[in-house]
Amino acid sequence: MAELDLTPHDDPEQDTPERHKVAQRSTLVSVIVNLVLTTVQVVVGVLAHSQALIADGIHSLSDLIADFVVLVANKHSHKEADDDHHYGHHRYETAASLVLGALLLTVGVGMLWGAVGKLSDPEVIPQVKPVALWVALIALASKELLFRYMLAAAERVRSSMLVANAWHARSDAASSLVVALGIVGNLMGFPLLDPVAALIVGLMVTKMGWEFGWDALNDLMDRSASQDQIEEIIVLLKETPGVHGVHDVRTRKMGDMIMVDAHLEVDGSLTVKHGHDIAVAARERVMQQLPVLDVMVHLDPV
Repeated sequence: MAELDLTPHDDPEQDTPERHKVAQRSTLVSVIVNLVLTTVQVVVGVLAHSQALIADGIHSLSDLIADFVVLVANKHSHKEADDDHHYGHHRYETAASLVLGALLLTVGVGMLWGAVGKLSDPEVIPQVKPVALWVALIALASKELLFRYMLAAAERVRSSMLVANAWHARSDAASSLVVALGIVGNLMGFPLLDPVAALIVGLMVTKMGWEFGWDALNDLMDRSASQDQIEEIIVLLKETPGVHGVHDVRTRKMGDMIMVDAHLEVDGSLTVKHGHDIAVAARERVMQQLPVLDVMVHLDPV
């Protein structure tokens, strides 16, 4: 999965309405594209006797289902904190990424099973009709354009869920390229290349599904922020006036946001109010410049 651009900005929470709007718009575009491609690829694949094109159409169908999963998750993830979710609903995005990974993994294994079945009995592999190649090329161009559009939108609002969905679209673009090559080989008199292309597509989808699912599962198990982000947090805390040192910094992912626990060393002779003001300043400093949802501060006198 591509790394998100997590450069500092004014206030991550102010991006919530925009994130929701961008996610909804880009996902609806993906729904329309995948609905058309799924129908055309499966119908033409059956009529043109191309297992690879049918597999690609099923892959597009998995994208269509994934889009609905993203829409549901996006509807919930932007909700404010409530009595049952004191830290908000940011992990709906992580859960959606986990579902996308499981979906890809299931679809990939199904593709592998079908392709292996055809390769074990090559005599039944039919000649593919040329129209299948044109459909594969159109699908390739459509998916690549969709990927670039969705990735740009995801990076603008810094959403890992949308990045996962964008790379799902890229996996379809790559699979369409493989499918086109397999169909060309079949048309040139090498019938095995069509199920071989379906096999390669299955491997690609399975690998991507595993990576997405594993990454989301780690986030759900309170994986820490990256080392670079942790170092940025420490620097911002140390630069806060009144802070003499920082230790025991702990982080955990909350969707695309970060939860932080830190011990700040301050002058032991300060009043409670003065120490409290320093803690508030340190907390706000980090939350304003990094995608941090909250900072829990403990003061240690020195």
